[in-house]
Amino acid sequence: MCGVNATIAVLKTIADANGGIVTTEEALRAGTNRVTLKRYADKGVLTRIARGQYTMTGFVPDEFTLLQSGSENLVYSYGSAMYFWGLSDRTPHIFEFSVPQGYNTSRIKERDPNIRFHYVKGSLHGIGKTTCRSPQGGNVILYDRERCICDLVRDRNAIDKQLFTHGLKIYFASRPNPRKLLKYGKQFGVDDKLRTYMEVRNLS
Repeated sequence: MCGVNATIAVLKTIADANGGIVTTEEALRAGTNRVTLKRYADKGVLTRIARGQYTMTGFVPDEFTLLQSGSENLVYSYGSAMYFWGLSDRTPHIFEFSVPQGYNTSRIKERDPNIRFHYVKGSLHGIGKTTCRSPQGGNVILYDRERCICDLVRDRNAIDKQLFTHGLKIYFASRPNPRKLLKYGKQFGVDDKLRTYMEVRNLS
């Protein structure tokens, strides 16, 4: 009985750290096996919500974490990442992720049509990748503020004008990091454009 309680405690710890979600991969790393997970699901201790994903029964998972669960290649970006950082006041209705070019997104699109993907070169995909807490308390993988600004400037013609203007205004008014911004900008080939924005705001 003690072993059972200990295992459930481990699963709860995993769930608490991941917005209520327990993945098979994380459970295996913590010492639980697939047979045990299936048994707990059959008994109603766990609820299977997708392939390789469970919640503790009765717990409502973090929506933002759930969408991203199972793949570190799904990085919140553009409007979604800006929302997390307070660079946008728009609650996302379309969830935006950046993925490496060639990444197969067909199954995810079938599962949720409210997701928009941005495909980037593999060598650029990891730039600015970090983590933070979602508004619902779960850990999410997203781009940092400087990467968000670089993406805005790179794709200005495809970005909503209000989102673009508001994002830059808030960023430069709230502890900008010019050194990091220009470092990223050079990698994306937009450092000259960034310098122009910085000069307008006397940050050069």
